[in-house]
Amino acid sequence: MLRKGRLTKGQQRAFESLWPHFGIDFHPRRLDLAQLFGNTNPVYLEIGFGNGEFLAGIAASNPDHNYLGIEVHRPGVGHLLLRIGESEVTNLRILRHDAVGVLEQCLDDASLEGVYLFFPDPWHKRRHHKRRILQPGFVDLLARVIRPGGLFHAATDWEEYGKQMMSVLTASPHFENSAGKGMYSPRPEYRIPTRFEARGQRLGHGVWDLVFRRR
Repeated sequence: MLRKGRLTKGQQRAFESLWPHFGIDFHPRRLDLAQLFGNTNPVYLEIGFGNGEFLAGIAASNPDHNYLGIEVHRPGVGHLLLRIGESEVTNLRILRHDAVGVLEQCLDDASLEGVYLFFPDPWHKRRHHKRRILQPGFVDLLARVIRPGGLFHAATDWEEYGKQMMSVLTASPHFENSAGKGMYSPRPEYRIPTRFEARGQRLGHGVWDLVFRRR
């Protein structure tokens, strides 16, 4: 569900000046990624990028890769647009829409090199578990858009959710665990801890990374 939220003046200016260049208005049709980015470089997608801290950093560090970001919270999008303006990256595009709709309607088969899903809402109450994004049907959608050999990397700071993620991904015939069956992965160097994560670690929270490869 799209969430409006209040923009700062800087975020509002960023929307006005940068969204026409880096934002993609949702339409229920396939995106031509090569045309969108102006090249055929590998494309990675982050689902629910929050304030865009990770996405802006990895895009700036890897100019030979392209990055798509999906986020429903408008201030988060505004924050990332500000970061884009500051860093002058050109290999990043943003969609403000539901991730399932984008996977179903906007992406071709095997069009992505990888997908990131970091710290999704854990919906920690048992009666809300059905709202969690990582479900078997969602994994099937990922399998369609990730090329063979491509990666899906998820991370959570809720141990119980990490166990569910492990169960769902292990059950999928489309993916294999890069760390070995039932094993969590060490945090890859490219996933630089965010301020949110660092705060959680200071409070004693753990983090569980799962890196699976498309068969």
